[in-house]
Amino acid sequence: MKTINARGKLCPEPVVMTKAVVDQGERELEVLLDNPTAASNVMRFLESREYSVLLKDDEGMLSISACKKEGKEGKSAAPAATATETSQEQPVRAQPATKIAPGGTDPLPTGTFSVLVTCKTLGRSDEQLGEVLMKSFLGTLAQMDNAPIVVALMNEGVRLSLYDSSTCDHLKNLEKKGVIILVCGTCVSHFAIADRIGVGTISNMFEIIETLNRADKTITL
Repeated sequence: MKTINARGKLCPEPVVMTKAVVDQGERELEVLLDNPTAASNVMRFLESREYSVLLKDDEGMLSISACKKEGKEGKSAAPAATATETSQEQPVRAQPATKIAPGGTDPLPTGTFSVLVTCKTLGRSDEQLGEVLMKSFLGTLAQMDNAPIVVALMNEGVRLSLYDSSTCDHLKNLEKKGVIILVCGTCVSHFAIADRIGVGTISNMFEIIETLNRADKTITL
């Protein structure tokens, strides 16, 4: 069994260290950590690669034992589903729509897209107006037939996922449509708001970049 000592490491390094060992074909491994958020991220990564995982907590010293499932050769997979996605009635993500080219009749595929939000307002010259615009943007996005693959929240953008924010319900509606909501764990720790997150999955830089990269294009706010 391969042991990975990721104690004292900040996200996404524990996931990156684990991925390096998984890519070498290791079927049994143990990951040592001291950060619950990092442990959650590592567990989701291993589960997405078809490993069975077991978490042990010895007064804050965490260890994850992982074993490759029988008959599973490993493949890239989407991040683990959120609680909303694992309900009995699975949400169906809207299929990419088409649009008509200006002045013509040939349909143009819109393709898949992702959204990266790095601030809590849309524009910065007027904060009050920016908050209204951001709420309107996410509300409109939740009503579109062509939903994004993922909405990733970083920096001040993580505040949009707070349970008492005006945007939380819009993000929940997106999640119900099958959109992955990823909330930067480093940012959540920086602002000390982990207990106030009301939607999405607290994630890491590796998972966020990997998921954003699955889309044809990314809208950055």
